[in-house]
Amino acid sequence: MPAFTTRHLGAVATAFALALTVVPAATASAAPDARAGLREVMFVGNNWDGTADVIRSTGDFAGIGRIDVVPDRAERMAEINADPIKWIYFQAIRNGVGEGHDQLVDDMYSTPDGASVVVSRPSFADVVSLDLATGDINWRFPVSGYRSDHMAVSPDGTRVAVSASTSNTVHVLDIETGEQVGSFGTGDKPHENIFSRDGRYIWNMSIGEVNTALDAPWLDWTKGDRRITVVDARTYQQVKVVDMRERLDAIGLGDHSDAVRPAVFSPDESKLYFQVSFFNGFFEYDVATDRITRTKTLPKNPATSEDRTTWVNDSRHHGLSMSPDGAKICVAGTMDDYATVVDRGTLREGPLVTASKPYWATVSGDGRHCVVSESGADQVTAIDFATGEKSVSVPVGDHPQRVRIGHVAAGWTGPSAG
Repeated sequence: MPAFTTRHLGAVATAFALALTVVPAATASAAPDARAGLREVMFVGNNWDGTADVIRSTGDFAGIGRIDVVPDRAERMAEINADPIKWIYFQAIRNGVGEGHDQLVDDMYSTPDGASVVVSRPSFADVVSLDLATGDINWRFPVSGYRSDHMAVSPDGTRVAVSASTSNTVHVLDIETGEQVGSFGTGDKPHENIFSRDGRYIWNMSIGEVNTALDAPWLDWTKGDRRITVVDARTYQQVKVVDMRERLDAIGLGDHSDAVRPAVFSPDESKLYFQVSFFNGFFEYDVATDRITRTKTLPKNPATSEDRTTWVNDSRHHGLSMSPDGAKICVAGTMDDYATVVDRGTLREGPLVTASKPYWATVSGDGRHCVVSESGADQVTAIDFATGEKSVSVPVGDHPQRVRIGHVAAGWTGPSAG
């Protein structure tokens, strides 16, 4: 389906916004153990370790267990070493986006019954389902191309969408079987995926080339086709395309990158808040009017180098979450080594909480805390939405990135030995 013109896009955006079904935000009543026989937890993906820590989703966020997400590592490495093209891409991932390390877990979601966890593994270019009781692989889906990336799970928990970053494709899989139920094309290097809360749409953000040294604003055009692609989650046909280049230019920010990084919707999905490459802050985008309505610039850390080529994968700030009531936005200031809670109404930031290369932000199970992964300190830190102050930090594995809410069986402490 061809992209819409700007004139058509405004009308479609308005209709799209009106079509969204508003679902009440999660509240503190959605506590752990809400599902019979299951315990709500957080999964923390340790990208360089090839493990996932499972921690409490509230309170002290203490560790519960750990999962090896690469039990088939020897088999995968033999496969890669036997294929010159796969080996080249594997090495490129290690020495590029992996900062000298293999990328062994990017994203993960548990199945609705809490029996398995589904994990994307960038260096192995696949998605696997792991049995939480035994640690064994239930199924494996090799993505098209040579690298898997961010995922999203449908609101009913039955499908998972995964970005295949080198083939400009998003695969949508049955979470129980691993069978592909659909796919769609994207811009260059698809990254973040978001299902609308009613499950009708999937939003994909493509970020373009992030591992080149052509980082000066005047060379931004070399980064490729970066855009938001919205598809119907039933037919996987394109509904609309949003190129933030036009919207940034319209507010006089032609020198800002249009590569949309982490993003989060307001509870009624009328507003999208998003980060872009190289920027210490975020933007507010009004879905109905199809325009950027506010810009929030956050403080720079004076110790952060202004040499963009030293910023990891073109990030400056990478990680956003929102309190369930929509009042507060939590920001991971990745290269500036802090996290902060921003009042959504005033856009005034709270205390800058020191954090070592925070790489992601999510919301605790009771909605009271923002939880950020400190990839530079191998820990996750909980920040109180109400006060903006740090509550607790807990150790995890090497280079934590994505943190997701999920479920395990009550009493689970890790896969059984043997």
